[in-house]
Amino acid sequence: MTDIKGYCDDRLANVRDAFQINFRDRGEVGAAVCVMLDGEPVVDLWGGVADVETDRPWDENTVVVVMSCTKGAVALCGHMLADRGLLDMDAPVAKYWPEFAAHGKANILVRHVFSHQSGVAHVKDAVPQDGFCDWKTIIRLIERSSPFWQPGTRVGYHLLTHGYIIGELVRRISGSSSIGAFFHEEVAGPLGLDFWIGLPAAEHHRVARLIPAPPPAHLATMMNIVAKCPPSLPRNLAKLIAPSNVIARTMTNLGGFLDNFETPRYYESEIPSAGAVTNARSLAGMYAPLALDGAHRDKRLVRPEAIAGMRYTAAATDCDLLLGGRSSFSLGFSKSWGSNDAGGLNSVVIGEDAFGAPGFGGHIGFADPHYRLSFAYTMNKQGEGTGLNERGQSLVDEVYKALGAPTKAGGFWARLS
Repeated sequence: MTDIKGYCDDRLANVRDAFQINFRDRGEVGAAVCVMLDGEPVVDLWGGVADVETDRPWDENTVVVVMSCTKGAVALCGHMLADRGLLDMDAPVAKYWPEFAAHGKANILVRHVFSHQSGVAHVKDAVPQDGFCDWKTIIRLIERSSPFWQPGTRVGYHLLTHGYIIGELVRRISGSSSIGAFFHEEVAGPLGLDFWIGLPAAEHHRVARLIPAPPPAHLATMMNIVAKCPPSLPRNLAKLIAPSNVIARTMTNLGGFLDNFETPRYYESEIPSAGAVTNARSLAGMYAPLALDGAHRDKRLVRPEAIAGMRYTAAATDCDLLLGGRSSFSLGFSKSWGSNDAGGLNSVVIGEDAFGAPGFGGHIGFADPHYRLSFAYTMNKQGEGTGLNERGQSLVDEVYKALGAPTKAGGFWARLS
């Protein structure tokens, strides 16, 4: 039996049990889970192996690449500027970044980017090898791209462009040298988080090595998306998402990202949609202020009224143009995605008021202001798909059960009555 270490409040003993079951029955290799209530940790557990090649154990300071959980960190930076009156969600992106307007993007609003509706779901020119390690290269490629669909009319997960567009807005508006520097100075540093967008070389030895999922059938599922889309969608949708368009262009134009993101260069590069390195404790800690009134331990990130823009659904669809199934987003964050795709590859079921970001393979971090809850789960054995798998979802479910949540029959954990 895997030796589970850390702390678990007796009120959430079922979470510890589920964590142990993940190792015993569900193939977990190395992982951590953290639950905070009212800003205080009530679960902080870890266990297993961080590197199967060396048998290095997963310890309390192990960190891991959390993939698209990074999007939540970058979105938070954007909301902090919006809360200060420096970024208007209803303004064109080009107001702050004039070069962005080229190639039919002049009318794309900031909110379109935050909610995955801008149409700039990927770049159209070829990404050079390791191009996502070079900020200027990707920014120029974004400027030269046109939208894959009419902005504001469809929802399609912006796999990598999401973080670069928001990050460039943050950089230009704040005057910070980079999105990683802004996050460190304004969020991670003040909150005391072990959370990096651009990991220093001295910290590389602590990173757990990911174990990729077997080559998935998910791409085939995405390519057959037309057969799954509701009949009410327009007849030209098939042309819109044909293999020559957004899905195939994204999956075949990654500049080596999927092969190299666990290398020193990628660790140190600021890859703002999928490259953050952290642990469950710090990922939950980032969301702790957002589960309260915007402040935690004498550090205010945003005013209480700013939480609404992170919490309320801004865009939802049964046919995400990239994921091939259901998705739902607030401004910058993910909501619950009750699965309607083949195999449940993208399912994410969190609270009715919760918002956060899952990471490819099964990581997740989120805040739930109704329950005054922040949660994070990180691991190294990736599951298939963009959303949660049974390991992470079981932990989320047990937390809500322990808090008395009445049901998840609606595709989310409902509020207390």
